[in-house]
Parts: sequence; structure tokens; C-alpha cells
Amino acid sequence: MSRGKYYNPEIERTSRKEIRQLQNEKLRWQIRRCLAKSEFYREKFRKAGLKAAHIKTVDDLIHVPVVTKQELREEQIKHPPFGRYTVAPAKDWRELHPSTGTTGIPVNTIWSESDVENITEVTARTMYSFGVRPGDVIQNGFSYGLWIAGMSTHYAAKRLDCFVIPIGASMTGRQIDYMLNPGSTVLLCTPSFALHIAENLRERGVSPQKLKLRVGCFGGEAGTETTATRGKIEAGLGIDAYDYYGLAEIGPTFASECTAKAGLHWAEDHYAIEIINPDTMARCAEGEMGVLVITHLTREATPMLRYWTNDYARYDSSRCSCGRTHARSLGGILGRADDMVIYRGAKFYPVQVEKVVRSYKELGDEFVIEMTRDEKTYTDVCTVVCECVGPREDKQALERRLRKALREELMVTPEIRIENFGTLERTTFKAKRIMDKRK
Repeated sequence: MSRGKYYNPEIERTSRKEIRQLQNEKLRWQIRRCLAKSEFYREKFRKAGLKAAHIKTVDDLIHVPVVTKQELREEQIKHPPFGRYTVAPAKDWRELHPSTGTTGIPVNTIWSESDVENITEVTARTMYSFGVRPGDVIQNGFSYGLWIAGMSTHYAAKRLDCFVIPIGASMTGRQIDYMLNPGSTVLLCTPSFALHIAENLRERGVSPQKLKLRVGCFGGEAGTETTATRGKIEAGLGIDAYDYYGLAEIGPTFASECTAKAGLHWAEDHYAIEIINPDTMARCAEGEMGVLVITHLTREATPMLRYWTNDYARYDSSRCSCGRTHARSLGGILGRADDMVIYRGAKFYPVQVEKVVRSYKELGDEFVIEMTRDEKTYTDVCTVVCECVGPREDKQALERRLRKALREELMVTPEIRIENFGTLERTTFKAKRIMDKRK
């Protein structure tokens, strides 16, 4: 395979006008088939007083009711096993992939043969955009099996003519062994696992300069685009670190940074992206933060029309410095509504705490936000728990500086508890940052 700077320059560099025309055409096809084959969507349209003829362009999507994860759960409970939003006939089904279930009962998603092909192609495009090339040795530290990131990147690595080590999200020591021999050049995993691997590298006395690694892309949780986290990953592994994004209900690995590190690129030939104000349900202006809502334009088996992701992001349609024209979300995913902490009237997200904690060289990479309740006053107490690296002689001074920095970032002052290094749990999967201990 011989390619230039772009995996598919014809589509990646097409004009905004052509992108929108393509989206409108595909959207009309998707709306027609969903209403023809899915009682789930027919009910939603009837309740909203809508018909297929009302949705002619992406701009018209604002009139369509959103679909939530809880709604999909309830649908599958009432109409087991896959709900009534499964549009493709059973003879076309090829793979079953549920959500991780970290926030409730998993939601089943089905891929058709065409879906597998599109997912592979889009993922190959993302991997090519952050520097993967034929012949690369890809250490795939994403989970395999039912969780989909490992599968999609595996398929895409094959499409890109790469050599794959399908190790999955486990065996930290073995991860390092393979980095040394045969010598992986690309690492894929969660940012938490990347930091854990870097920590173990230091403990084994292995310098990042001894590795052949040059690129890493990290998804499954927010944080890679946080300056402090990216810096720690890059320094700890001696690589360029990029952000990855995906959702089981939408697509496993369908948005990533390019080598410009200027936000997540959306594959707008397959997905219609909206940023919605959760209070008014109106579309946000470009650059404003709101909830990310995504519509499948090409998914056959289980298409989502206006899926409410619960993730906060921004939308920017300007051309990236890399030359790609598809819209981006600058800063990546800025937080999840599920993870929002409300404390003394202030609202903040774990990624903001991460930004502060990981900017201190005296602190380890792990942190937890503990929510407890003062039984005497019946008031909530928020405590940021982190780890100290090295001597603790000036612990009080460190706590004062950390408390001041958190107050400036969060607009509220949490309690601080600094533990010994190694106290907090490490994870190879998605890190759990909020521990709610309130009764």
C-alpha cells in the first residue's frame, strides 16, 4: 500500500459544501430506512409529529428527538434481546458488541458486514492521520472481545499492513517486554494504562530511549489532550501522544487527533455531529461547549439518530493546519455529564482535577475524588486524594500550593489528602475517578 500524507485525500480534503451535500444525501437514506424498518423510530417520529419528508438536511435534525442510553436499555428490556432499533435483518448480522456497562446495564450493538467494513476503514483513516504506516509494530493495549476498541484497531492495523501484537488491556510487565522485543513502534490503550506502563518502566530502570516506540494514541477516557497528562505520557514513554474517541453505540474508534494535535477530527462522511445546549436543547454556536449528539449516516444494523452521548465538547468547522476539512472538537472531550461534581454550588469535572494534579512533579499520576458526608452537619465533603512521589518533608507546603491551584481551576476549594506512592489502585481499563461514599 502506497499513500501520501492522507489516507483518503479525496474525502479528507473535500470542501465543506461537498461534505454537507454528502451528509444530506446519506441522512435522507438513513431516515427512510429507519422509519420503514424500525418501530422504535416510528414511535419517536409519531410522538414528535414528524415524517421522513420533514428531515431533508442535517440542519433539520434539530427537530428529531434525541436518543439516550437509558432509553436504549429500557427498549432492550421491553423488547429483548436487541430492541426494535435494530434495522438490518438477522441474515446480515456479523458481530455483537455491547457497551462496557460501567454506568449501568450494557447496551447491545450489532454490526453488519457493511458496518464492519466502514468501521475498519474509518479507524484506518484515524490511525493513518496520527502517523501509523505500513510495517509499524502495533502493540494493541485496548481490550479485546466484546469491548470494541481492540477489535476495530486490530482490523484497521491489518488494513494498514501493520504487524499487530494483540496483547489487550492486561499484563503490564509483558507490555514492557514486547516494547523491548520485538520492539513496538505504536501503542494503543487508555491514558491511565499508558501512565501505568510508564511508571513500571521507571521501576524497572528502563529508559524510554531504549524503546522503538514513537507514537501512541489513547482513548476510553478523557485526558490525553490535557497538557499535563499528554506531557507525562510523552516523557514517560518517549513518544508523541494523541487522543482517541469512540462509543460502543456509535463507533469504537472513529475520531482522533492528527499529527497537528489540534482536536479530534470527526469522520463527517459517516457521522453528523451536533453540539447541543442541554438547558435549551438548541444548537450551540461554533466554539461553545455543549453536549455532543451524533447521528449515524451509514450504519446499517443498529443506526442511532441523534444519540445523546452525555459528553461535553466543542465544534469547529475550520480547516485544520494538517489540511483536512472535516470538523474538529478542539480540546477533545471536555467532561461527561455523568461525572460532573457539584460541590458548594460549584460544578466541575474530573478532567479539571487531572489537569492540576498531573502538573505537579511531586505528585504521582493517580488521583481520586472522594465524596463523603459530614454526619454532624449533614453537608457534603469533597476530597481530592493523590500520591506523593519522593520525600514528604514539605508536605504542608505542597498541600497549600495544590489547594490554591485547585481553587483557581474549580472555583471551589476541596479537601486534600496526599497518600504514599502506590496507595491508589492502578488500572489497565477505564479509571474510576469519583468515589461516592455518601450514605
